[in-house]
Amino acid sequence: YMSRIRPFINGDLVKVLTGMRRSGKSVMLQLIQQEILQTGAGSNQILTYNFEKMDYASLRTAEALHQAVLSASEGISGKIYLFFDEIQEVDGWEKAVNSFRVSLDCDIYITGSNANLLSGELATYLAGRYVEFIVYPFSLQEFMDLYQTIIPKSTQREMFNQYVASGGMPYLSNLRY
Repeated sequence: YMSRIRPFINGDLVKVLTGMRRSGKSVMLQLIQQEILQTGAGSNQILTYNFEKMDYASLRTAEALHQAVLSASEGISGKIYLFFDEIQEVDGWEKAVNSFRVSLDCDIYITGSNANLLSGELATYLAGRYVEFIVYPFSLQEFMDLYQTIIPKSTQREMFNQYVASGGMPYLSNLRY
């Protein structure tokens, strides 16, 4: 995924990561942040909002989010990197994102479910100004590569059976399958 996303880092397009729940979208945001930091950006230039957390419940309207981001970005020199995880939790988020795009020197990344993010509202407010990356669960090969690091002596049949039984959701590796 990073090889596909990398050419768009620091660009004007809003980067939209969609996919089913638990497929790794939030982890992708973390990897993008690490890459941005490695290129010389300061950690103060990265503003992250995860709307699955109750910490951000008060920011679930476009107006509240807009004010919070403008306040947080005051005094930051250079490009501001905005990361919004599960943005569909914010009512009218498209208006806030479009406003950031036109009023701040920023690079914007958002995640959410396919059905909610790619609605008519997104097309209306961000038409031609975003690029979508669909994050899928692990393929069988990706699953097997990771599974073998956790259970090295497993056979291909055992790995296949485990893949069929549990699917390719990345988080399962933390549970050691």
